[in-house]
Amino acid sequence: MRIGIMLFDGVEELDAVGPWEVLASWAQQCPGEAEIVTFGRAAGPVRAAKGLRLFAEHDLSDVGPLDVLLHPGGMGTRTLLTDEAHVAWVREQRARVPLMTSVCTGSLVYAAAGLLAGRPATTHWGALDLLGELDPTIEVRPGDRFVDDGDMVTSSGVSAGIDMALHLVARLAGVDRARQVRRYIQYDPQPPI
Repeated sequence: MRIGIMLFDGVEELDAVGPWEVLASWAQQCPGEAEIVTFGRAAGPVRAAKGLRLFAEHDLSDVGPLDVLLHPGGMGTRTLLTDEAHVAWVREQRARVPLMTSVCTGSLVYAAAGLLAGRPATTHWGALDLLGELDPTIEVRPGDRFVDDGDMVTSSGVSAGIDMALHLVARLAGVDRARQVRRYIQYDPQPPI
């Protein structure tokens, strides 16, 4: 199982790093079950939304085949929505990648590419209206942490990407494996306030 996480300038840190932690913990604990890679338009450093520097291991031309593509969100997606080359690349991936996933406003990019037409989806609460404006045929689900619609999984904002990634582990490797990963990362959400 080869899973690629897209990185770009302005990516929301936890949108990428939260799922990466879950998925990389799975790969580390269960060698041979999954490989997690990061990639971007170009290989190298990426400046995330709040200033954290992340590193894309691969560029678009050498990332290789993926079983799962995860497109995070963040303010950087606003530029990507109108970047014809990026939207075309996303459309091309739909034909190649069996499972497309997004966190937060990553779903806006999928909507701009026409991938969510007539499907249920979610995004960050602050972008729900925009998701519906980009494609009025989308069944916007404001109350869902994530929406699994078979070959397309979208999640709401930021920390919801962790929930979605655990769901992916359960879907791809079983509930017991997902519980093992959840315990390892000591993820037991009970907000203190």
